[in-house]
Amino acid sequence: MTGGICYLSLVPVRAEPSEKAEMVNQLLFGDFVDVIEEFSSWFKIRTLHDNYEGWCDQKQISLLTNETLDVLKGSSQKVTTEISGLLVTPGKPGFVIVMGSSLYSLSNGLIAGPFGEYHLAEGESCEPQLQNHEEIAETASLYLNSPYQWGGRSPFGIDCSGLVQIVFKIKGISLKRDASQQALQGSLINLIEESRAGDVAFFDNEEGNITHTGIITGRGSIIHASGVVRVDPLDHHGIFNKSDGKYSHKLRVIKRFTE
Repeated sequence: MTGGICYLSLVPVRAEPSEKAEMVNQLLFGDFVDVIEEFSSWFKIRTLHDNYEGWCDQKQISLLTNETLDVLKGSSQKVTTEISGLLVTPGKPGFVIVMGSSLYSLSNGLIAGPFGEYHLAEGESCEPQLQNHEEIAETASLYLNSPYQWGGRSPFGIDCSGLVQIVFKIKGISLKRDASQQALQGSLINLIEESRAGDVAFFDNEEGNITHTGIITGRGSIIHASGVVRVDPLDHHGIFNKSDGKYSHKLRVIKRFTE
């Protein structure tokens, strides 16, 4: 098995080794992967942070030696906290990166990249840590009006579970990729009246399968990706869409991932 890293802004992860295949996920700059299979010009990869599998174009994955991989994994990490940022290095084109990207510090304080050492010329970054549970909802609000995109994980296109995963990543909490997987993590909140800002609500379909998720604001509403990232009223029935005048999603369970 070979290790690699995404050194591009956004890389599609597809269900099959074809450009025409469904995009099921995205890699952000700094995401580590294991290469578990090769086919033609494609790698089947497994992301290290959530064990999610899919296919990537080989040209979009930077393979690493075991030594380099160990150095990067052991280095201090920051995540970007603005919609976009710019990594630059002398004599080479810069890289535009999106919110939630991982930056690994070298011994000299600069950032590891495909052509050596970089610095963040535009945008902000911070250590991924949580000070207060209300920060979860505040961070989610940065994605408001981002378009919905199946498999997306960026402010320029994101799905419901991608939103939840990235927001918690920025605050140093690791969650799985899909809503049904996330619903198996965390601690159960029995009543919506006991929920608080930063808790995560999950919703099921008529067959009882978890198909949607969002972040509770603590003000009787939820931030979720449905068409766009939006704020809608939430009660014990589910999400109420004021435009349609009806409930759009049926509440199944509430989980807490913070202290």
